Amino acid sequence: MTRHDPEARTAPETDSNESAVAAASHGSAGDGSVPGRSPQGAERTAAALSDPSPRSAPEETPRRAPGPGGTAAPTAAPAKPRGRDRDGNGDGRRSGSGTGTRRPALLTAALVGTLALLALLSAGVGAYDIPLTDVLASVRHHLGLGGAPLDRVGESVLWNVRLPRVVLALLVGASLGCAGALMQGVFGNPLAEPGVIGISAGAAVGAVAAIGLGLSFFGNWTITVCAFIAGLITVSSVYLLSRNGGKTEVVTLILTGIAVNAFAGALIGLFVFFADSGQVNQITFWQLGSLAQATWPKVLAVLPCAVAGLVIAPLYSRRLDLLSLGERPARHLGIDVERLRLSLILVVALLTAAAVAVAGVITFIGLLVPHLLRMANGPGHRFLVPGSALAGAVVLVAGDLAARTLAQPAELPLGVLTALLGSPFFFWLLRRTRRKQGGWA
Repeated sequence: MTRHDPEARTAPETDSNESAVAAASHGSAGDGSVPGRSPQGAERTAAALSDPSPRSAPEETPRRAPGPGGTAAPTAAPAKPRGRDRDGNGDGRRSGSGTGTRRPALLTAALVGTLALLALLSAGVGAYDIPLTDVLASVRHHLGLGGAPLDRVGESVLWNVRLPRVVLALLVGASLGCAGALMQGVFGNPLAEPGVIGISAGAAVGAVAAIGLGLSFFGNWTITVCAFIAGLITVSSVYLLSRNGGKTEVVTLILTGIAVNAFAGALIGLFVFFADSGQVNQITFWQLGSLAQATWPKVLAVLPCAVAGLVIAPLYSRRLDLLSLGERPARHLGIDVERLRLSLILVVALLTAAAVAVAGVITFIGLLVPHLLRMANGPGHRFLVPGSALAGAVVLVAGDLAARTLAQPAELPLGVLTALLGSPFFFWLLRRTRRKQGGWA
């Protein structure tokens, strides 16, 4: 018969702030749930390590601390530890027959299929219609997979006009969508977006300056480099001015964006005043946003910046999940918050510069797309960052197709169309955020 020790000490409870934050990072961050570990298992592990008394038998019943009467009340044996599932439930079961793990895959497949369909439609639909079967035949012919070429006019329209525009819309949309997801994660604010807080306008000032001053020191890269430098200065200024007491305030962020957009508009107007007629037309292109001047050299000029940003961005998904817990918990978990923010600011500036350098100011893509994906799959950045790139490409390819076909034979400016569709969504989001926070105080 086992002798009860009245001086028996209970195992320390694992409910400190650090343990809670670590559990949150493994469960809710969506990036590191450990199979076979549960809160119950962690308590028993801590008890085994902290209890100095030897165990007489593995089936010994755990004891509680002495109660008010001085006797130790035996408790039932703890339940068998169950592993944490992929959804962070900690009950060893997968929720909804694998819905939590299948949903990102289904969304990704749906986005890829929609993007492929829209790309084919955009390549064939226009003032010179090309049947879908002929588009596929020409693409297979150029890839050496059979097929047959089109006539001379059809080949010229498809490969010199339509396909460069489709590829450019894909790159620009992916860059803007990914930049929006990164900015919302960096600022911890659902209203952050490169266009709303003035980064797109700032990058456009750099591009307009290169046009108005006739700069060509980097050849085809001149406009991209100038847009990148101006975008980097703008995003750094917005970040510094919107910080107050270690936090980024919503009102300060929006007001800073209003001021930056106004100042950028004044600089663009100044360049327009001193520009000649040819330069005025180019500057107007930047202000309205359009893909009408897409060519393969422009695609090749912007491709390295866009691909570099889109490849680097998903590498920060786990750290963004930890940052969403708050700055202090993220620091306790080993995240250098300031270094992370500076690195992602550089990536955002790179992606925004790549988009603005070839398409001008196109707003609300980075605001609309990440929110739609959060509604569909939740806030985990492991899917949100690459998913925003895919969804941004889908939205912009569809928007460019609409801009070319809604007012034929004229063409609507793409930036105007996205602003018309994105502004009502922004108003709704602004009211929803204010209602959830109980005002701006």
